Amino acid sequence: MPSFAGIDAAPALAAVLGVPRVALFATVKSTMDEAHRLAEEGAPAGTVILSDEQTAGRGRTGRQWVSNARDGLWMTILERPASASGLDVLSLRLGIRLAPVLEAFAESAVQVKWPNDIYLSGARKLCGILVEARWRDERIEWVAIGIGVNIRAPEGVPHAGGLRPTTHRRDLVTAIVPAIRSAVSVGGPLTSDELAQFAARDLSVGRRCVQPAVGIVRGITADGALAVEGDTGVVHCRRGSLVFEGDSE
Repeated sequence: MPSFAGIDAAPALAAVLGVPRVALFATVKSTMDEAHRLAEEGAPAGTVILSDEQTAGRGRTGRQWVSNARDGLWMTILERPASASGLDVLSLRLGIRLAPVLEAFAESAVQVKWPNDIYLSGARKLCGILVEARWRDERIEWVAIGIGVNIRAPEGVPHAGGLRPTTHRRDLVTAIVPAIRSAVSVGGPLTSDELAQFAARDLSVGRRCVQPAVGIVRGITADGALAVEGDTGVVHCRRGSLVFEGDSE
């Protein structure tokens, strides 16, 4: 799969995406790290960072994300929202918007898993979402939104999935960027329509979990909490990872 840098000069790709700036790399430790570096230098909202490879790609809580050269789409978008409204549900809002976009490139149904993962057919992880914010004097300065999408499933990674092998990264990024920017532009809690869209693709509802609480998953709430029904009733979990009974985290 050819390099982004070999296909498009950064200004040309920025014009296609309708963003002010694109930064292209052959290899980086993490596109998230590059986004924060560029943000500190004053990069504008909408800056897109793309790399053929990440040598230290990461997910939530510092977990490794395998990002082999040209096997997927490794990108981060820098945004500078006017307020933090909606930030606590942004990873869910992103998943809701990205799932149908990715399904157009997939060979099976695409589902979502609280709080920030997208799966194929309920079993194979396709995409991870990572949102990191930086603040100054209690005011949000920028948000870095990292998206890792497997085109080829990485070898040696259990339960990983990929898109159709004919998928081109240029087509994928031009479909994904507008969906991400649309999600960022919406503030406030999840709407009833968004909750319905999540529920229609929720791979977790009705399944028994052991983290972040023990019980049966009953869905999510408008403020982004995971509802788990246990022996003493329903609890709303806002932190942690969702681990099903019988699975490892």
